[in-house]
Amino acid sequence: MSSFPSLPESEQEDAEYKNICNNHKHLLETLPKANGWRNRHLYNYNGFWLNPLVLKTNLLLHTYFKSHPTDIFLASFMKSGTTWLKALMFSTLNRHRYTFSDHYLHKHGPQSTFPLLDVETYPIPDFTTFSPPRLFATHSAHTLLPPSISSGKFVYVCRDPKDVLISKWMFMSKLRPKDLPPLSLDEAFELFCLGVSEFAPFWEHVLSYWRASLESPEKILFLKYEEVKKQPEVVVRKLAAFMGKPLTAEEEEKGVVGEIVKLCSFESLRNLEVNKKGVEKFGKLVEIEKRDFFRKGEIGDWKNYLSDEMKERIDGITNDKFRGSGLSLTATI
Repeated sequence: MSSFPSLPESEQEDAEYKNICNNHKHLLETLPKANGWRNRHLYNYNGFWLNPLVLKTNLLLHTYFKSHPTDIFLASFMKSGTTWLKALMFSTLNRHRYTFSDHYLHKHGPQSTFPLLDVETYPIPDFTTFSPPRLFATHSAHTLLPPSISSGKFVYVCRDPKDVLISKWMFMSKLRPKDLPPLSLDEAFELFCLGVSEFAPFWEHVLSYWRASLESPEKILFLKYEEVKKQPEVVVRKLAAFMGKPLTAEEEEKGVVGEIVKLCSFESLRNLEVNKKGVEKFGKLVEIEKRDFFRKGEIGDWKNYLSDEMKERIDGITNDKFRGSGLSLTATI
């Protein structure tokens, strides 16, 4: 599932690709830029900070990606529970295809279940060969995606920004090149509050999907990580219904929901050998240790790192940004 067939190359496609590369080069020369967390610089494109490769991928996505009405997208700001949701969604959707004693996830990491649309591969993958419903993941804001993608369904998961900050800082610190100085927590905190990190600002990212979910609730299921953590069974039922595969009375009686939750629990996934060794490849240039996708998965771990003043500042920004939107990041389940 992690290797994709390629579209046939042609002179026309190559010409299109070259045009995109030229446009990308021009954008890097003209867009506002700031210090990055993993890369030396991030670039502000249509209101969001992207690293150079993601920016190029976004341009390619608008040109090449063809969405189907049956597509299902998992969207999230980085470090908001993406890996966990991949496992939950995949196992819920494919619960008739695999047994819980010999499951796909026992041998393949959750990353392999959802191709990530934010990494460049060339020649462009031919996703038309995938059987419906096709599953894709993205960290891009809703407003950065091609309009055609709106024909599919989205599951969006958000998380307390304080936990996102800590998780993202630790994750990016491991990926940061050795030729760049280490990124301190104080530096990461300041950049985060200013809205400068990959795919940020965090608050505008969340609001882009929140507003879209209010406009089209049948198309976008908006979840909170804290809700998934507190009552995963409720969320699995929501996911099943939203993806068009509602749980039957017989499945409920057999405890299928509990089996899915057990299979996809943070502890179960982290302890699988397949998630302890090796790397996940994203495109040709990005490799990430599989174990780095499983740190703690806890609610409130930020308390071990942020001062009271830091907490108050982030909470103040959150309240200001979300005021009048109807959105609260407090779990409602």
